[in-house]
Amino acid sequence: MSLRPLILAAVLSVAALPASAADLSCTLNFSMTGWSAFYKHSEGTGTVTCNNGKSLPVKIEAKGGGLTIGKSKVTGKGKFSGVHNIRDVLGGYATGEANAAAGKAGKAQVVTKGPISLALSGVGEGVELGISFGSFIISAR
Repeated sequence: MSLRPLILAAVLSVAALPASAADLSCTLNFSMTGWSAFYKHSEGTGTVTCNNGKSLPVKIEAKGGGLTIGKSKVTGKGKFSGVHNIRDVLGGYATGEANAAAGKAGKAQVVTKGPISLALSGVGEGVELGISFGSFIISAR
């Protein structure tokens, strides 16, 4: 029995795989408000936009515990890596941070969810002091 037909079929099936397996370039624009008194809670909205022309309105929630006290309002941007489909960005990301801020302050942080990471940067107003840990949750609106 010849292996040529089998090899040809294997090559053709690999060639037929969709190009969507490549990583997308996706960004997040968002605004959040929050408070913390040993338990940190912030929420807001944003939009995820990818280089394939798709966009997704999202709800954002950050929550966790630690030794924090304060309140804040943040407007920011994020850049995703490891995304194959715009809906890959949905779900919970692990966070951890240490901070001290009063008035206007800039902030940068990277959060992860399996192979997907999100580099966040933002500018905000408020007063906050402490160390916190928890989750950063993105859901569809």
